Amino acid sequence: MTEPRFYKSIFQISISAAMSILAFAACSMQGTIQSVEQESLYDRVIRTGKIRCSYFLYNPICVKDPAIGKLSGIGVEALGLVAKKLGLKVEYVEEVGLGTLIEGLKTRRYDLCATPISANASRAKVSDFSKPLFYQPYFAYARRGDERFKGHFERINAKDVTIACIDGGTAQVIAQNDFPQAQLFSVPEMTEFSQILLNVSSSKADVTFAEPSLVERYLRTNPGTVVNVDASKPLRMFPNCWAIDRGEFEFKAMLDTVLDEVITSGALEKILAKYKIAPDVYYRVASAYQSPCATATPSCKSK
Repeated sequence: MTEPRFYKSIFQISISAAMSILAFAACSMQGTIQSVEQESLYDRVIRTGKIRCSYFLYNPICVKDPAIGKLSGIGVEALGLVAKKLGLKVEYVEEVGLGTLIEGLKTRRYDLCATPISANASRAKVSDFSKPLFYQPYFAYARRGDERFKGHFERINAKDVTIACIDGGTAQVIAQNDFPQAQLFSVPEMTEFSQILLNVSSSKADVTFAEPSLVERYLRTNPGTVVNVDASKPLRMFPNCWAIDRGEFEFKAMLDTVLDEVITSGALEKILAKYKIAPDVYYRVASAYQSPCATATPSCKSK
């Protein structure tokens, strides 16, 4: 009877040892998985040495050379300068649309959208943003000869008025928030921006909301087709920022610090000047400090 008991004990010990090894391995694997899952965006960017970016085409903020596929534009060059100062590389991994770029941030397909977008309430619920690179004015544009809305923006908020917009775009946000009674004539998110102006000039819609630089470009080939309803003041003003996923505070802090340096050094202004962006097209970020000479202190007087 002793021998069977002996082998039974050995068998039980072996099973217990195997179970212990498996449990240890499972705990180690779980710890590794948790470690990977808990790695912050900042830690991953520093570890890999690169910022993985999406983009959408929006001349002159993001432009693609059709021959070689190279990206350029205000947002692209500014991000490249920020990355260079940090000793990081920028990797462009995906072209996106306005309606889908936030989802890619949440699922970590990329770290940042290199094309600055308008920060607004609907996007703030699902995304975070860098500090503004600049501020973007939006004006209302109607067909030439249609003066219904001149001095009377409230008339846009009517059921017999149609607003042209792009799915997920800023014009759609303005329409839904400020003119909920109006009808929407919306086109898919990857549609070329000029299409919404064409929809106004061809009477498919009555009005749209847009930034001056894009309208000016459209009018070069379509002169006199749309007019600014009231050029004396913008209908709305939005900060234009790089979008990142919510909660990535360390990465945002790093980005904002270097972006401050790029703005205060005058480097961003040089990029804007390169693309011939006038101050009334994209409004510059105001200085966060005041020169002592602005208050005529003695230190500024000639000796």
